Amino acid sequence: MGQYICNTYKIKFSLVGKPNISTYFSAFAGLAVSQNMGLSSYLWNALPFMAMITVECTDVGISVISKAALSKGMSNVVSVTYFNALGTLILLPYYIFFRDKQAPLTFSLLWRFFLLGLIGSSGQIIFLTGVKFSSPTLSSALVNLIPVFTFLLAVIFRMEKLEMRKSSSQAKLLGAIVAVTGAFVVTLYKGPPVLMSSSPSDFLHHPFDSKQFKWIIGGLSEQSKWIIGGFLLLLVCLSSATWNVLQAATVKEYTDKMTIVFFFTFFIAIQSLVFSVILERNPTAWRLKSTEEVAAILCSIRNMTRTLRRNI
Repeated sequence: MGQYICNTYKIKFSLVGKPNISTYFSAFAGLAVSQNMGLSSYLWNALPFMAMITVECTDVGISVISKAALSKGMSNVVSVTYFNALGTLILLPYYIFFRDKQAPLTFSLLWRFFLLGLIGSSGQIIFLTGVKFSSPTLSSALVNLIPVFTFLLAVIFRMEKLEMRKSSSQAKLLGAIVAVTGAFVVTLYKGPPVLMSSSPSDFLHHPFDSKQFKWIIGGLSEQSKWIIGGFLLLLVCLSSATWNVLQAATVKEYTDKMTIVFFFTFFIAIQSLVFSVILERNPTAWRLKSTEEVAAILCSIRNMTRTLRRNI
């Protein structure tokens, strides 16, 4: 009988006797199956990289939409209140009907949920302010510092050991130094604009109804606004890293992750509402006047839910 060995590129036959048509048919069938299995394996291995690229593109898209909405006059504190309140309503049925009722909610856990919400609400408001002062490009570049700050905080709080004799620890430290250096470079240096803005200024509408605040911001140069926005985004990265460390300790004590997400959005909605009453004195800021504002709020809900499920 004919024996064959087939792979992706060629077929070899070692025949004893006269080959027949079934031998060739079996060989080509084996080649087709091998090619399909190889393609499936390649796609399966590439799936995590495709997912990461999709996540990054989604984050950039949301930053661009948020920048457009802020330029249209959307208030950053009001938008945070809106999408967290809507997210709380979406998660409310899960908390009522499907949460783990055997896991007790203690005052200590509720206090941690409140702190997580406080870090999240302030971080989201500062993030939108930083994007408005700078650009979505800068925010997308600096947000990659969150793992670096998380690693440094984990070392400080002894959640992770840093042994300088090991090559892996040296590589982590070198990567952290390079990342932070690059972040300061893109923050302190703003190149020439590629596309000119159609509007004379992106700061005609400010999130705070304060004449002194508008006067101060209006007197700054574009380079100064860029630097301020960059440092605000760096502050967001540090707060996000702090949030990661705190939520890691919280998940160890309370395993119902969706309940954590519910209380996280609930406390942010309450806290951002208080911030809005204090900082936003203009009643018209609560009115959504453009499709960009509605799209920014809806996209922020989706991005927030995805980010929380990925991090918790």
